[in-house]
Amino acid sequence: MYNTTVHEGEMKRQHMSEIVEAAIAAFRQGDPVCLFDSDKREGETDLLFPASFAQPVTMRQLRQDCGGLLFLAIGHDVGEAFGLPFLQDLHTHDALTTEYPVLAELKTNDLRYDSRSAFTLSLNHRETYTGITDNDRALTTRRFAELTTTVFDENLSEVEAQRRMGAEFRTPGHIPVCRESQGGLMTRQGHTELAVGIARLAGLVPVVIGAEMLQPDGDGALSVEDARSWAQERGIPFLEGAEVIAALHGQSQEHDSSA
Repeated sequence: MYNTTVHEGEMKRQHMSEIVEAAIAAFRQGDPVCLFDSDKREGETDLLFPASFAQPVTMRQLRQDCGGLLFLAIGHDVGEAFGLPFLQDLHTHDALTTEYPVLAELKTNDLRYDSRSAFTLSLNHRETYTGITDNDRALTTRRFAELTTTVFDENLSEVEAQRRMGAEFRTPGHIPVCRESQGGLMTRQGHTELAVGIARLAGLVPVVIGAEMLQPDGDGALSVEDARSWAQERGIPFLEGAEVIAALHGQSQEHDSSA
């Protein structure tokens, strides 16, 4: 299990609400959690699973119940371990914009909900065919989480981590990867940071597969009220971003006081 400051038997804390406890328990069992970021941000609910538990049925549920983009959220430490660049940095690199001027025309400078995009490289596992089927995407997702655990457990160098990633994965692929910003929720309160935050609270490697929940007609995000009702009907914990932030803040304070 990924090494965090949260351990078995230590989860019942005053700073953690019952719904946060339920979300932690669900993630530890490989079950989903619904996460609404904020009215002040994207105003979207994502359905999330811990990536290490991903199976074809996981992808099928994300595809059928959500309607939005399937994405893999990874922690900043994961991005550092593999040396994964932010696409926005690649697309604005002077050498690349000089060779491919269209990149300069397409630069991301007008996001209404954030200052930068979280996307890094997209992946396919090398044993997949097209990479798009539920089986293929489950394999890519699960094996990336498992490889990440190995990299951390064995304290592999970036060079060796990249070698092992290249032996199993190729880019571009059908699993878009979003990387947590440096500083995590202190610098950005996006779904990427919140998703890996839930994984950390559960003591899991910070690699999470998810998708945005859209209205049935696809014309907008599913309202928070409808998303909450959908989750309640299925016994899926429903969290808001502020609850995740509060739980992680409380965990950090506890860790500091015991140090």
